[in-house]
Amino acid sequence: MKLAVIKTGGKQYLVQEGTVLDIEKLPGEAGAEIKFTEVLMVANDDSVTLGTPLVADMVVTGQVVEQFREDKILVSKIKRRKRYRRKAGHRQEKTRVKIVGMVKS
Repeated sequence: MKLAVIKTGGKQYLVQEGTVLDIEKLPGEAGAEIKFTEVLMVANDDSVTLGTPLVADMVVTGQVVEQFREDKILVSKIKRRKRYRRKAGHRQEKTRVKIVGMVKS
C-alpha cells in the first residue's frame, strides 16, 4: 500500500490510489488529468520518505471527476438595539478529484 501527503489549495491531504477528494477549485473539465507536484511525504509498505520540504521527483496524478459548488453558508451580523442587520451567503467552488497513481519522475 502506497500513501502520500500532498499539498493543494493551502491544505494537506493524505491520499492513496483510489482516494476521492473534494478540494479547492482547480482548472479542468471532467475527465482531465491533474498532476500534484507538491508531495510532502511518501510511504511504502516498508519505508517512509519525508520531504525537505518536498519529496524530489515525486508526482501524484489525479483525474477530475466533477466541478461543483458546496451548499450555501449563511453569514449574518447583528448589533442589538441598533437596527443593524447584514446577511450574506457564500457557495465555495470545489473540484472532486480521484487519485489515479503515484510516479517518481
